[in-house]
Amino acid sequence: MLSIVLSACLIADPNQCRDFQIPVDFRMDAKYCPMLAAPVFAQWSEEHPQWEIKRWKCQAGTAKDI
Repeated sequence: MLSIVLSACLIADPNQCRDFQIPVDFRMDAKYCPMLAAPVFAQWSEEHPQWEIKRWKCQAGTAKDI
């Protein structure tokens, strides 16, 4: 299983940051994750307007990691 890990900080308090893991389709090949990640984190940004994404990455993981 792959996940996209977003590192984001609160806009109101930029010193308060955390990582968010978003599971992606387990059938996706890892090499395609960077190309397909942009719409995922764009949607996440719309749903979490109080957070600003600082960086992101694709990583392998298990369902219990998410």
